[in-house]
Amino acid sequence: MQEQEFTEWAAGCQRSLLRSAYLLTGDLHRAQDLVQEALVKVALRWSQLREGNPTAYARRIIVRDNVSWWRRRRETAVADPEGPAPDGVSSDPVTAMVVRRALLRLTPAQRAVLVLRHFDDLSERETADVLGVSIGTVKSQNSAALARLRTGAPELLDLIGERHE
Repeated sequence: MQEQEFTEWAAGCQRSLLRSAYLLTGDLHRAQDLVQEALVKVALRWSQLREGNPTAYARRIIVRDNVSWWRRRRETAVADPEGPAPDGVSSDPVTAMVVRRALLRLTPAQRAVLVLRHFDDLSERETADVLGVSIGTVKSQNSAALARLRTGAPELLDLIGERHE
């Protein structure tokens, strides 16, 4: 029974998690690896997580594992802004490229906040919980990201609509 519940949950959220991981990394293969690792970690703790919010836990794993990855490698840029994007980023290749290039202009922390707030539509509290930071940090990172996009990538602001500023 628990295995079936996990399988149904994973099938229902995998696409959304992959989109988020891709927007964080800009690299489809690394995003797929992050999602797979997160799903394995959720599966191992399914009995504790199934009654709570396993999707939030999976997002937290993806964000933290991505941060660990770029800290180990001292790489903060997205790997291939011209590479393939997973389903769900955009059905329009031009829009997908605009998103990837705009996200390149952000620090990893700003990118994480922007993805969680504007693409995953999480509240400030939910974003803070996923990232393990305060709501004030979420607000300041979001503000800094939007300011950076206003000067360097105003086309992305139209896509996200600045609805959470």
